[in-house]
Amino acid sequence: MAWTYMLRCADGTYYVGSTRNLDVRMAQHYSGYGSSYTSKRMPVELVWCVECDDIGTAWALERKLHGWSRAKREALIAGRFDLLPGLSTNRMDD
Repeated sequence: MAWTYMLRCADGTYYVGSTRNLDVRMAQHYSGYGSSYTSKRMPVELVWCVECDDIGTAWALERKLHGWSRAKREALIAGRFDLLPGLSTNRMDD
């Protein structure tokens, strides 16, 4: 199994990542060794995650979320799936 996840950084930005082991990866982020991006924006908070069948699927979802607007990411975090289509700039990407 694998995971795609989103962190909220102290500066209000979001970091999207994927991993095979969410617990280990979160420990790395929380200690400041997860990535250079998050280490400069501590503390971070896990605000969303989803389990995927394999790391390839998790990575593909990560790449997709990188292209999403802040508003669309926040709708996902809030579980407002009904808002996602209206927040798309290109509905074919959904």
